[in-house]
Amino acid sequence: MNKRLAAISALEERLGYAFTDRALLERALTHASAGDGTGKLLNNDRLEFLGDRVLGLIMAEYLMGDSEAADPGDLSKRFHVLVSGHACARVARTLGLGEALRLQGGESRRGARDHETILADGCEALIAALYLERGLMETAQLVLDLWAPLLDEPVDLAAANPKSELQEWAAALGKSPPAYRVLAREGPDHQPAFTIEVAIDGAAPMTAIGGSVRAAEKAAALALLRRDRKDA
Repeated sequence: MNKRLAAISALEERLGYAFTDRALLERALTHASAGDGTGKLLNNDRLEFLGDRVLGLIMAEYLMGDSEAADPGDLSKRFHVLVSGHACARVARTLGLGEALRLQGGESRRGARDHETILADGCEALIAALYLERGLMETAQLVLDLWAPLLDEPVDLAAANPKSELQEWAAALGKSPPAYRVLAREGPDHQPAFTIEVAIDGAAPMTAIGGSVRAAEKAAALALLRRDRKDA
């Protein structure tokens, strides 16, 4: 058995489920880079789209039952933490999903198997594959088992939606809304890296790098919040 097949077997063992449709599993584990732009190889882009929605439904239903006294604002903040790319990447790492991915040659040497966005997308694609093969009820139980450590953690409200938190914090201090600026875009199309700067009145700007503009903006906002709240 080659290294990747062994990784897939280990992933299924950690997941607690062995796929019947091996082609579906292979598609869920195939990153867009593996096709080298030819479009001939089915990848996990569309499954990631579906898995994101399935994960959202599972977490929304869980929170409704688990937090009956919580107001919608608190529910929304917990929800965003649980369905975030960071949460998905954490779960992907516990499954060893990175080693099971099918990538373009050379991407492994560039660290793609531990890239946060690639892991998060692969995790969501895997959830979609589970949903298509086993339906919502069984998928929900598997997902909640995987997310159990995250469900028990206290919620960092700033990390839940740092851009909104930063805007509210700036407004409370009488400052203008945060301003974001793209400083750089590097890397190939399938694995970009954006450097974003965020600034507010009277504070030194902060920069952060992310796999998308949105992810980099959130990381920069969170870094500024944590620095300036600590200094306040």
